[in-house]
Amino acid sequence: MLTILEYLLLAALIALDLIISRWIGQQSYSWMPPEATAEARRVDELFSFLVTAGAFIYIGVISVILYSILFFRAKEDDYSEGHPGRGNWKIEVLWTVIPIILVMWLAIQSYSIYGELDISGLSKLVQLVNPLEKAAYAKSFDHQSNSRQEVSNQKVDEDIQVFVKQWQWYFRYKNGLETHELHLPLNETVRLVMNSLDVIHGFYVPEFRLKQDIFPNRTITFVFSPTRAGKYRLQDSQFSGTYFSLMQANVYVESPQEYNQWLNKAANAQIKTQENERIASEQEWGAEPVPHQSLKAENLRPEPSKKPLFNSGWQS
Repeated sequence: MLTILEYLLLAALIALDLIISRWIGQQSYSWMPPEATAEARRVDELFSFLVTAGAFIYIGVISVILYSILFFRAKEDDYSEGHPGRGNWKIEVLWTVIPIILVMWLAIQSYSIYGELDISGLSKLVQLVNPLEKAAYAKSFDHQSNSRQEVSNQKVDEDIQVFVKQWQWYFRYKNGLETHELHLPLNETVRLVMNSLDVIHGFYVPEFRLKQDIFPNRTITFVFSPTRAGKYRLQDSQFSGTYFSLMQANVYVESPQEYNQWLNKAANAQIKTQENERIASEQEWGAEPVPHQSLKAENLRPEPSKKPLFNSGWQS
């Protein structure tokens, strides 16, 4: 039987394990890119908890192994067998109940973060329904794609349409501006309405902790709130073809004033560019000008790639 002193020593060692594990968990925040959205904080907190729990178990197991090696090493001429261990229902219950509680808590936290993003447009394999709450989305029919979609009713400050195809990203803003770079207002709720025009692509910005697949013939939307001003890099997280690694775009998070100024300035520059193209076309050809190629879905049809691969001259 353990004495009181041994119980106190064991409690002190467990407390030391908790302190060290907690410190390691706090260090895990620096292992990730800077948090740039409100949702990123929740993800990092969950990651920190997992690191803390893993460190606590790892340190505990290694400590027991080292203690056994140092104080219970068999003598050189001792070939006797140790005391056979039999079933202990208390230990069985302990290592069954604790992992179940831990996994259930992690599942609830993950589902809560997923719910904050308010992702719509995906057919749900499992639908969890709370009878005390109304659904946060409504189903509508898209006559252009002939597909059933879910449209979020959550109030947002900014709606931005995202079109993606091999090998570029396109963004359309509320004033009709169409660009290849994504601008977001700081500390405002943004909804991205995403469409793929050819194959499966993935929207991924590491600092946002967001990675969402975009499927052809389906509109995917999710909501988030940028909280850190700066320039970031959007990447295609899916292997969408030969040049998928080049599927990148700049993402700018700026104050609402700077965001609105950029919208107006970029829209005026786009109108001026279109007018210059029209005049140049008339002067060069003396006929009807070539119409501006908009980023509308009907004008963004994928074209087969004819870029040479390596130096062999082989065409994709």
